[in-house]
Amino acid sequence: MADHYEVLGVSRDATPDEIKKAYRRLARELHPDVNPGAEASERFKQVTHAYDVLSDPKQRQQYDLGGSGGGFGDQGFGGFGDIFETFFGAGQQSRGPRSRRERGQDALIRVEVGLEEVIFGTHRDIEVDTAILCETCHGSCCQPGTSPVTCDICHGTGSIQRSVRSLLGNVVTSSPCGTCRGYGTIIATPCVTCQGQGRVRARRTVPVDIPAGVDTGVRLQMPGSGEAGPAGGPNGDLYLEIKVRNHEVFSRNGDDLLCTLEVGMTDAILGTTTTIHALDGDVDVELRPGLQSGEILTVKDRGVTRLRGTGRGDLKIGVQVVTPTKLSSKERHLVEQLAASRKAPAPELSHFQQGLFARLRDRFLG
Repeated sequence: MADHYEVLGVSRDATPDEIKKAYRRLARELHPDVNPGAEASERFKQVTHAYDVLSDPKQRQQYDLGGSGGGFGDQGFGGFGDIFETFFGAGQQSRGPRSRRERGQDALIRVEVGLEEVIFGTHRDIEVDTAILCETCHGSCCQPGTSPVTCDICHGTGSIQRSVRSLLGNVVTSSPCGTCRGYGTIIATPCVTCQGQGRVRARRTVPVDIPAGVDTGVRLQMPGSGEAGPAGGPNGDLYLEIKVRNHEVFSRNGDDLLCTLEVGMTDAILGTTTTIHALDGDVDVELRPGLQSGEILTVKDRGVTRLRGTGRGDLKIGVQVVTPTKLSSKERHLVEQLAASRKAPAPELSHFQQGLFARLRDRFLG
């Protein structure tokens, strides 16, 4: 049996919080909904069992002293624990009958939100097809008015002991009771609604508050909102994986919002004030005279609310001066007059990195 600390990847003096963090990280990686492979499924069972032992102070103390689940029997004595369990049934006797109550599985759901919803956060009612507690038997697995009865084969121990003659003499072996399957009790009259499972499949609505500042790939954990466990066992957790839809105008760089503003030639020359229809309302932007393509106008605190912190990012507006392609004869004459009066230098080349595209990239992302 693998060492529980090695399974979780923690030291033997790890704190309960470190053990919990290690389990959650491995559970998200190995959960069947995320990683359906057989090897991952087996590791997920090992991780869950290791966490069940190490998260309980009494079980952990027993394990550290060489009790059930590993300890010195695995590391220091070459597997004598397995030999004693095989011949004398010590493991089954110490554990007693199995419990029908088990923790429900975790669930993973992908939720798509718009960029405008990310700015301040949003609320969603998520429809989940999952296992819920049976309302007829309330997790007892029995028809109302009845209860499990003690197995008359194992007398409630969940195991059967047999005397076997071997080279070592008469030894006692212990194995799970085949009648009650190790539970120690039998459900004589199963609940007809859940067929004796204590839970049923159903669609339910889960209210979710999606915080501001989330981005694609972020996972939100909702403890206890996953599947109900068998026989009234505790619910698993629900994980929401966020995907933010692309916007036709605005894009995102961290907590900043980016967009491009097309400015007419005359407005760029003379300057003006214009209104930007931002995701959270209108913004008045002043364009100074002589505005150039590639300049970045920054509007403070009009970006995305920070996920872990306070305040918001900025709205960054890249300027693109638009040159008219068709002019009337009068307009052309006026432009020619302007050109003649200014005597502008002839066009000349400059290095590409100093050009419009590089400036837009560097200033947006800088």
